[in-house]
Amino acid sequence: MQFSGLLEILQPARTTRITDIGANPIDGDPPYLRMLEAGMAEIVGFEPQPEALAKLQLKKGPHERYLPYAVGDGNEHTLNICANSGMTSLLEPDLLALRHFAILEPNGRVINQVPVQTHRLDDIAEIESIDLLKIDVQGFELTVIKHGREKLKNAVVIQTEVSFVSLYKGQPSFGEVDLEMRSQGFIPHHFADIKPWVIAPTIVDGDPRKPLNQLLEADLVYVKDFMHPENLSDEQLKHLCLIAHICYRSWDLANRCILMLEGRGSLPPGSQNRYFDTIAAGEV
Repeated sequence: MQFSGLLEILQPARTTRITDIGANPIDGDPPYLRMLEAGMAEIVGFEPQPEALAKLQLKKGPHERYLPYAVGDGNEHTLNICANSGMTSLLEPDLLALRHFAILEPNGRVINQVPVQTHRLDDIAEIESIDLLKIDVQGFELTVIKHGREKLKNAVVIQTEVSFVSLYKGQPSFGEVDLEMRSQGFIPHHFADIKPWVIAPTIVDGDPRKPLNQLLEADLVYVKDFMHPENLSDEQLKHLCLIAHICYRSWDLANRCILMLEGRGSLPPGSQNRYFDTIAAGEV
């Protein structure tokens, strides 16, 4: 196994549990792919768009489970299916905002509307617990997070899409999401992706997708506040270490987790040195 050295150091009690809300496979490989391929993680994913769900079901492995639920506040909403499936949302696209950015207006055109019953994250029985939550639901992230506070108490990493410009009607700002995340004990750690855009009608080098400086969206990774280790159990620290190292190559955070575990007596002396040896041996 690729990360056998790290597993031998940490010896977690179970595999890492990952929830992916809005698992539509349109943005390349998910950050947890290497954990999944190594058999170190189990995934529960949610995707209400039938075609996207079918693609996930076709490719899924033995440790993956995908469900058609729309996750939200437990109420009925309208799913706005857009010309570009990646813009489909429980919020209505704001065409006034979209027309300020090349090609987003036609991509955000609603081609169908479907009533859906949403499920609160806290109420979903198929989720036993969460270590890593990845969420991308086109502006509905804050609603999902607010209605998942119980499930997220034991989570150690949340990767969520945040918006600096509201592209949907009623979409919460980055600041609102950040305040909620901090209230649940998470702090920003890493931008997994930053999405600037060009303001219309400017087009750079004939490519309407080539950005300039306007921040539009980002995938932001939050981690449980490691500066207050008293709020983290040994098992939480172990899964935070695994996710930090494997999913995000945050070796400094992983090392900090090992030092805290070593200081508690939960890992034997010298575990930090053994961790450095795994990195030197190519477990990166």
